[in-house]
Amino acid sequence: MKKNLYKIIAVLLVSVTTLSSCDKNFQEVNTDPINILSTTPDKLLAPALVNTLTYGMIRNRNFNNELMQVTVSISDGDGTVFRYEYRSTFSDYLWNAWYVQLTNFKDIYKLAGKPGMENKSYQGISLICQSWVYSMLSDTYGDIPYFQSNQGNTGVLEPKFDKQKDIYLDMFKKLEEANTLLSAGTAITPSSDPVFKGDVAKWRKFCNSLYLRLLLRVSGKSEVSAQAIAKIKEIIDTNPGNYPVMANNSESATLPWTGLTGTDPFVNPYVNGVRVQDFRSPAIGSFFIEHLRDWADPRIDANAPNGDGGVNRLGIAQGPQGYSGVPSGYAVGAGVVKQAYFYSYDQALGSSTYGAKSLQQSAKTGILMNYAELQFILAEAALKGWINGSAVNYYNAGIANAINYWVPAFTTSTTSAAFTKYVTDADIDWDNTQSMDGKMEQIHLQKYFALFLVDMQQWFEYRRTGHPILPKGTGLRNGGVMPARMTYPVYVQSANPTNYQLAVAEQGPDAINTNVWWQKP
Repeated sequence: MKKNLYKIIAVLLVSVTTLSSCDKNFQEVNTDPINILSTTPDKLLAPALVNTLTYGMIRNRNFNNELMQVTVSISDGDGTVFRYEYRSTFSDYLWNAWYVQLTNFKDIYKLAGKPGMENKSYQGISLICQSWVYSMLSDTYGDIPYFQSNQGNTGVLEPKFDKQKDIYLDMFKKLEEANTLLSAGTAITPSSDPVFKGDVAKWRKFCNSLYLRLLLRVSGKSEVSAQAIAKIKEIIDTNPGNYPVMANNSESATLPWTGLTGTDPFVNPYVNGVRVQDFRSPAIGSFFIEHLRDWADPRIDANAPNGDGGVNRLGIAQGPQGYSGVPSGYAVGAGVVKQAYFYSYDQALGSSTYGAKSLQQSAKTGILMNYAELQFILAEAALKGWINGSAVNYYNAGIANAINYWVPAFTTSTTSAAFTKYVTDADIDWDNTQSMDGKMEQIHLQKYFALFLVDMQQWFEYRRTGHPILPKGTGLRNGGVMPARMTYPVYVQSANPTNYQLAVAEQGPDAINTNVWWQKP
């Protein structure tokens, strides 16, 4: 009996010793030797920019372009976006994706303020990118979680929704702070910045150009109109030295894709994110392609200077009837036939001096904001008398630089014979006899083409202005009225029910025809 008891005690002692030794150096043994446990601002910036652009480009392709008549699906099925109807599941994609990236951009600000890592430029860039992403989210959905968003690690699991007005006013504060931070010119790691390669001065110019985009968006709201117009004038006229803006196409905020395979960190999202057959399946809309065709626009002229061996810069293939498109909003059963469409990268198109036959392979599709958009912002501000300068000069500069972005040989000199010939032959030269609404149509028709591939900006601007005037097909749903927003993701109703209900009570029904704050009279 005693022997058995001694054996049991001996076993227990060995077990305790063994368990005790297992605990020794536990943390070191279980430390991941590959993945990092902490990070720095320079390591977060590029992935956050790439991911934000990627999601915006995918939804630009299958949502914005369908609503705004760039493309038209050949489909009589339900939930066709070009007929102004879409499934509620469409809403999840951008909400989920962009909020994740906001965590990364916010972490950049926090990390760049820590002792030993202080860097005012990374903090300024963080605030710019936060404003960029929040503005796209709010312009898509309306009232959204803002002040309490991305705070799950502090226990805020059900953030309240903030009014779009309050969101915009706080974004203006962020951009003011960013402009001040970047004025110090603190250097950043060039390789961490795929947009401006470490050029802090260009980030500051993007900051103030984005500021103008957002000020213009709310300029029609009586509550903030005077404030917005005064700030636009300050940036352009009274204090431009403190608010530098983009000065040419080389200062456009773009991320040039450098790779065509999954091994490169900057692969065009249209390569891996869209199957080749899906990329070329929609037809080009009549409104989009036939304007370019009738203008003899260099962007679709394969024989233009710096042409691409017989293929135009926008990668558009001619259909059976040449550069003809499909009317958007066609009725179910209309039996339309696909005409022009976008080339895909797997099509045999011969050699290329430009390096790309398809937009899937193009380095130019990653656009945060381009210089041409800024010129059209200023054209509208000048037209309305908010700033000094000539609306026609800004209008012409917008046209020239919108084309030059895609066709580098096209002149940016608006006084040149080549430019004058182009706008005269196309019959798009400025018509000063037009009414205010007619001049707005001139500006926004050209701005529409300048905003090609820029996330959902075509849709946002159409909702703000009603321009350009889009033809209405007989097959449109939603009463033939352009959708005003995406609905909130369905899961938000159960994951954040109280704040969801408060948001709906404040903004209006969670429906696609409920106007967001800046759309309301």
